[in-house]
Amino acid sequence: MDQQPKEQKRVITLSVGMIINLLLIGLVAGVAGGMFGIGGGAIMVPAMVLLLALDQKFATGTSIGAQILPVGLLGAFVYYKEGNLDWRASIIIAIGLLIGTFFGAKIAAPISSATMKKFYGAFLFIIGARYLFWK
Repeated sequence: MDQQPKEQKRVITLSVGMIINLLLIGLVAGVAGGMFGIGGGAIMVPAMVLLLALDQKFATGTSIGAQILPVGLLGAFVYYKEGNLDWRASIIIAIGLLIGTFFGAKIAAPISSATMKKFYGAFLFIIGARYLFWK
């Protein structure tokens, strides 16, 4: 069985603007996580791919790295070994997640389940349409 050559390890250039974007992605994912119980695949990965122009696999690895304890440790290790994870970016996003999840839960608390279901469906539709029809 032939093995694919490993890609060279990549890192994100952490300019002030990039750090702010990563924190915002973490905050938005945290708010949505607190409201809807989602975050990585539905928010952080599409945001990194569509807004920061990161490679899909690299964004997935970095997202898993941001969610590392306890869920993503083994998955993050695999993505890291393949060169598809930036630990620094993952930690910055995780800070946003920590803060955003708290606020997302606070926002969701007074909203009815029926309304939350509609918000969640609209959010997923917008993300799906963006992936299908825009670059």
